[in-house]
Amino acid sequence: MTEEEFDAFYAASFPRLVGHLYALTGDHGEAQDVVQEAFVRAWDRRVSFLAEAAPEAWIRTVALRLAVSRWRRAKRWLELVRHHPPADRTAGPGPEHTVLVQALRQLPEAQRRAVVLHHLCDMSIEQIAAETGAPAGTVKARLSRGRAALAKLLSPAEPAESTPPADPAGPAERKEGSRVRAR
Repeated sequence: MTEEEFDAFYAASFPRLVGHLYALTGDHGEAQDVVQEAFVRAWDRRVSFLAEAAPEAWIRTVALRLAVSRWRRAKRWLELVRHHPPADRTAGPGPEHTVLVQALRQLPEAQRRAVVLHHLCDMSIEQIAAETGAPAGTVKARLSRGRAALAKLLSPAEPAESTPPADPAGPAERKEGSRVRAR
């Protein structure tokens, strides 16, 4: 069968075969998929395909077998899922991730880029310098400043130091009993 003959055969047979498989599967998309796959397999055999007595019957049989195989795979998958439900892996980012992203957004762009490339993308200073076009010393300075800024942004807030009440004797001296002591 030549390419032109195969194209004509495809155009005439495809809608009919999809209709047949749709009636069997109940899913139009699935029917189109399996018929298309059967035609792909027939394309590989198109040279000897015309010699067969009923090429449409061959494609229908292949498409039906593909549909049954897909149905069996889906059935096995459902049985497996019933016995072992998949763990929920779409929980989203944790609070630490959110805090880190917020802190990174507060850094200047050059520092943020250096920190992300070095610590999250595991790039060396030389690789970062090549990618950004900045000298290695500049990359090191940006990393240092970025880390220092992140440390301040990510450190827990220090409680305000409680200051002692003002002493009437003044800041330099304080009376304790009968003695006066300098601070």
